Amino acid sequence: MTVSQREKAILVGLFKGGSREEKETAMQELALLTRTAGAEVVAVLTQKRAEPDAAYYIGEGKAAELAETARRHGAGLVIFNDELSPSQLRNLDRLTGLKIIDRTALILDIFAERARSREGKLQVELARLQYMLPRLSGLGNQLSRLGGGIGTRGPGETQLEADRRVIRRRIGELKKEIAALRQHRSLHRQRRQKSGIPLLSLVGYTNAGKSTLLNALTGSDLYTEDKLFATLDPSVRRGTLTAGRSVLFADTVGFIHHLPKTLETAFRATLEEISAADLLLHVVDLSHAAYLEHLAVVREHLKRLLPDYHARELLVFNKVDLCRDTGDFACLEREFPWSCFISARTGLGLEHLRYKAALLLEREFRQIKVYLPYGEGALYQEIRRSGNVLAVEYKPTYQTVIARVDRALAARLHPFLEEPETEPGLH
Repeated sequence: MTVSQREKAILVGLFKGGSREEKETAMQELALLTRTAGAEVVAVLTQKRAEPDAAYYIGEGKAAELAETARRHGAGLVIFNDELSPSQLRNLDRLTGLKIIDRTALILDIFAERARSREGKLQVELARLQYMLPRLSGLGNQLSRLGGGIGTRGPGETQLEADRRVIRRRIGELKKEIAALRQHRSLHRQRRQKSGIPLLSLVGYTNAGKSTLLNALTGSDLYTEDKLFATLDPSVRRGTLTAGRSVLFADTVGFIHHLPKTLETAFRATLEEISAADLLLHVVDLSHAAYLEHLAVVREHLKRLLPDYHARELLVFNKVDLCRDTGDFACLEREFPWSCFISARTGLGLEHLRYKAALLLEREFRQIKVYLPYGEGALYQEIRRSGNVLAVEYKPTYQTVIARVDRALAARLHPFLEEPETEPGLH
């Protein structure tokens, strides 16, 4: 279900401390999320408070002020830049008479609209039901008062008025379906790894330009838009690096501050594509004022998914064409030696990106020496296609091959490794 008429929204943020710039950046991001969901921001309220109020999050007095501000602007929607407890949600609903949602519900709503594949829709439905289950009592008035709109659309919305037992059963069904799809994805991944073609996953903060970069590197026409989470379902396309070497590029869902845990759990299967990558192209929007903060947020997510991500990361500072001052590039290059500066939109720096990616992939290669029976002709052709054959000696029943291959192919060649004590000489 989409929004038939733009809802007027008031944004609310609570901050314990931090600079004025940090607060403005946080609320600007919430505003962008709100516009992405289809609402119009008519007012922004912020409050400095040591701890959130247990009953009303912002306190009863501030909540009454919020209700008055909403009436003055004709707003019926309030979005909080944090996750509200079931009791806070219920109390705010009763006091203000407004539709109250939090940051998590807003992001879930956007994901519900963006999901296209069956797997994506199932994952979003699971995340929404897990989020809604403890909040059913608090949402009762809203569900009876509001038939649709932001915070109520997407897969699973008809389940919200059902009892907890029914919802728990549905959650169990969804987990089983997602587990089956996860196994299916795993088999696809194994076949891809056997092909010996390296996989490069594009990761980064949402709206950093990952899909635009994938299009530029592969000649694809994936949907792109200047919105948060414009693309949600992962896509894999074939492309080339320096010297025409074939690789696969995978676009992945973007990260964001305070990504809801329910979404991170539900999208585990999709995020596993990152763990399987030979190289991570970490795309950073250099034109964004908080680009270093975004970089740090993504790295925190990567650390949980892939503890050794540093060994596979190539920083790609994107949108340099939108930067007025290029004086910081030299400093960034010194701070981040394995990085490059590009514009996916104009094509600037893409060849340098291909070159550096090829260099990093080369570090993942190892030199091996194997006995290959002549019956393993297909395997030998795979070494020639995806690796680098350094020397070959032909014997009556086998050929001795010295080559540089990637980790996946080296593992497959393990049964043919030569024992040191029987090592024949090469002529």
